[in-house]
Amino acid sequence: MSDVVLDIRGLTTEFHLREGVLKAVDDMDLVLRRGETLGLVGESGCGKSVTALSILQLLPKPAGRIGAGEIFFEGRDLVRISPSRMRRIRGNEISMIFQEPMTSLNPVYTVGFQIEEVIRKHRGMGKKEARSETVSMLGLVGIPEPGSRLDDYPHQMSGGMQQRVMIAMALSCHPKIMIADEPTTALDVTIQAQILDLIARLKEEVGMSVLLITHDLGVVAEICQRVAVMYAGKMVESAEVGELFSRPSHPYTIGLFNSLPKLGGELHPIPGVVPSLMHLPKGCAFRDRCSRDGAGCAEAPPWGEIRPGHRVRCWRPAQ
Repeated sequence: MSDVVLDIRGLTTEFHLREGVLKAVDDMDLVLRRGETLGLVGESGCGKSVTALSILQLLPKPAGRIGAGEIFFEGRDLVRISPSRMRRIRGNEISMIFQEPMTSLNPVYTVGFQIEEVIRKHRGMGKKEARSETVSMLGLVGIPEPGSRLDDYPHQMSGGMQQRVMIAMALSCHPKIMIADEPTTALDVTIQAQILDLIARLKEEVGMSVLLITHDLGVVAEICQRVAVMYAGKMVESAEVGELFSRPSHPYTIGLFNSLPKLGGELHPIPGVVPSLMHLPKGCAFRDRCSRDGAGCAEAPPWGEIRPGHRVRCWRPAQ
């Protein structure tokens, strides 16, 4: 059996707008191995969530579409399979925790009904059996007295509890891959830590792979084995966590680390703003914000390996 569970090759995701074609993800290569947690990092708008929606074939139609590339899940190209087959994979073999549980959960149905619906659809259980499994899932994610919370509506739960319900729903079919899109957004630090510990523990218990989308490098350092950095729709660096944290090579990655707050020190933000994806500079998209001499950066840099397992998209990466 292959060690790779998800293999993305040359993925380009486009949005066809009145102003023109916007490439939200441009020529992405990404590999997720069995049993690992891979962090996908970058500023808001860099293409992280669009990558997740591309994997699950949930792009808003008709504007959004995959323009090029392949997404292999256990040897099957998700870009080219039928919609009915994709529906069997989505939520069953690949599940997702969406960014905002308050808007992802349906306010007019109980949390128990929403989880039961997933279990009955994908696992073929009857109503009584699905209800019993739902209680077990709510207990698994740490909701106290799960049997009595089954008939609660989302508004009767705190943000942390709602996020746990989302995780229970994502885990209910024992997926091989769980995509967690900013799973700790809008939660206080105590609940954030609990949710991250929960994801790490359940990953080991269930034996799944996790694609963690975040902008928080602290979260990546805590629970990820590898990390990939995106900027303006492109992958700019990827490596094992220890390697990237000790030897970042792309100027953007170095800028991210330099901009982290330090006790008693000054903040060093990355100058400038993220360019519009409709009007990217020619060549390297980071060239207008880069602290290095931009000579030669008018040409698009290659995606190359500078050390084993450490890839960078830059003409002059730091060594």
